[in-house]
Amino acid sequence: MKRIIPFVFSFLFAALAVPYSASASLGGDVSSVHDDQVKMQGTLRTTSKDSYDVHEIQAPSGVTLREYVSRSGNVFGLSWQGRSHPDLHQILGSYYDAYVQGVQAQRAARHGHGPLLIQQPGLTIQMGGHMRSLVGKAYLPQALPAGVRPEDLQ
Repeated sequence: MKRIIPFVFSFLFAALAVPYSASASLGGDVSSVHDDQVKMQGTLRTTSKDSYDVHEIQAPSGVTLREYVSRSGNVFGLSWQGRSHPDLHQILGSYYDAYVQGVQAQRAARHGHGPLLIQQPGLTIQMGGHMRSLVGKAYLPQALPAGVRPEDLQ
């Protein structure tokens, strides 16, 4: 037993000492798209538009995630649809805490369910749908390329 306790503490210390590396998508660079594809175990298809690329990940779970990447290589928007939401912690990355705060504020302000709209300086998140048919969108308004409107993120 005396040998196990130091091992457990050493393991826990090592696990906590390793920095957490979320494959942050929103606000991240284009390399995060591949990380998301691997994590979702999905297939990737890329389409080029005038001022950005759309990287669409189709997961076996029935979730489709689109990541919008500017010519400078930054993810400025996300949209998804499917039977469930994708891993929001993963795809929102550093914006996840703002999402949680927005959800808590909306729950405190109203009762019941309905579409979610979080509009904060520098971040917009919209979510809605019904069981087995959920949709969502998250984007950084200040990072939208010239000529791109939030409605373009489908």
